[in-house]
Amino acid sequence: MIWREKRVLLIILGILLVANTIFFFTYRVQYQTRLDGLEQRRSQAEAHLADAKAAHAAAEQRYNSYRRIQSDVQTIYEKQWSTEPQRLTALITEVKRLAAASQLIPPSYSFTELQQKGTKGVPEARTVGITFTVQGNYAQVRRLINLLELSRQFVIIDHIGLSSADNQILTVNLSLKTLFRDTGTKEPVTNQEL
Repeated sequence: MIWREKRVLLIILGILLVANTIFFFTYRVQYQTRLDGLEQRRSQAEAHLADAKAAHAAAEQRYNSYRRIQSDVQTIYEKQWSTEPQRLTALITEVKRLAAASQLIPPSYSFTELQQKGTKGVPEARTVGITFTVQGNYAQVRRLINLLELSRQFVIIDHIGLSSADNQILTVNLSLKTLFRDTGTKEPVTNQEL
């Protein structure tokens, strides 16, 4: 029998087979453990990347919001609360246009610079008052006040004096005021009529 003659060789081959089988299963278990570890690290890295992307998107959104607010503040500072030479004519035109839209045309307008003290940390401002008197019915007066409140110009209704000469005709004394940035180069406006 052949297996008796080659017994040594078969024993060596059997030992090699057993050793290879043990090595294969040991390596397979260790390899699978390493694969599982790598997969876990990859999923952690993906979660960290997703968190970083979300934080980046939130930071970018906050930055864009900040830029929008900064732009809006600059627009208000330059247009709504600009200097007197830049905005006074537009303001007068707007008040006249609103008075005409409500069918109340005042015979004259009076402009007065009001005293305003600067507050610490706030730029100096000049407050100019606009006073005029109109006569009309209740609907016209209400429309004028509503238009003044909705105006894109920076106009504050400071005082309203109302009297009735007739049952239907109202006499309204309106005092408006607005703020101008003070550049310190303009002479004060005092009781001028247009």
